Amino acid sequence: MKSITVIGMILVVLGLLAFVVPVPQTENHGVKIGDTKIGVQTQHSERLPPGVGAVLLAGGVIALVLGARKA
Repeated sequence: MKSITVIGMILVVLGLLAFVVPVPQTENHGVKIGDTKIGVQTQHSERLPPGVGAVLLAGGVIALVLGARKA
């Protein structure tokens, strides 16, 4: 397989995953007073914007078409 075809497949898979899989994020909030530290850790998951998934999918399809065209 040509490298452009492999790159195209990877981009298509990443584009599909961008629509489905959330990206976890962790934030630490804390206050330190003297030797005492009080903190709260929050976790939430967000999906990537749909535009990112669309760009990855489009790039993957273009790479697959170019790879098939040169074969």
